[in-house]
Amino acid sequence: MRYFTPQEDRSAGYTGFVDAAPKWGLPGIRNCPACKATWSGGVSYPSVDLTPVAALANFEKARAEPIEEYERLRELVRPLLPPGALLEPGTTFGPSVGKAQGRFGPFVLNYLWVLMVQREALEKLQAEGLRGLKGCRTELRFRQRNAPELLELELFPVGRLHPDCLPPGHEPPCPRCGRLRVQRPDDFLLDARTLPGDLDLFQLADYSVIICTERFVDACQRLGLDGIAFHPVPIA
Repeated sequence: MRYFTPQEDRSAGYTGFVDAAPKWGLPGIRNCPACKATWSGGVSYPSVDLTPVAALANFEKARAEPIEEYERLRELVRPLLPPGALLEPGTTFGPSVGKAQGRFGPFVLNYLWVLMVQREALEKLQAEGLRGLKGCRTELRFRQRNAPELLELELFPVGRLHPDCLPPGHEPPCPRCGRLRVQRPDDFLLDARTLPGDLDLFQLADYSVIICTERFVDACQRLGLDGIAFHPVPIA
């Protein structure tokens, strides 16, 4: 199986732009007692509804908190997530809320880790039997008539980069907060042992990189679904 990472492609003349953020989120960590870092990650679960959680206001403003407060809030939302879901500082939940305008193609790559798709395109891909494609509603205000229905694809975090593409002798993750202490490399190499066998679209668990299989690429090209281009990623 070959793997690819999607990147924005405006060669077809699409001008669509989305300015939105998830409705809820965990705080980042401020001044980890072990590594002293202030940080947050890029995992998102747009299908997860936090309204059953008490003190919902604690999840409505992006900010950094001491690690003990982050851990307290993390445990409040954990029962609402599927088994094995990754919860890291800054994890977000719920629909993207904001504004959108312009001419949209089948896909919209909003930032590097948010992939949106028009409903008709998603239904065509699902009819092809692709695995793990979950479209979630958005709350976008369009500045135009005949606005498209954009859904956010929920990208489950799984799979990792191979150690060979990381700098030699790099520091291990922080033992207290889990922060990776090495920057994402420019040239990716996927660790074949960690890749899922039941998903055609997912996000790496260690870095905010969207990965898709050649099955996904072949279906998009056969159906004429554009808006993103695909770049191969080697595996080892």
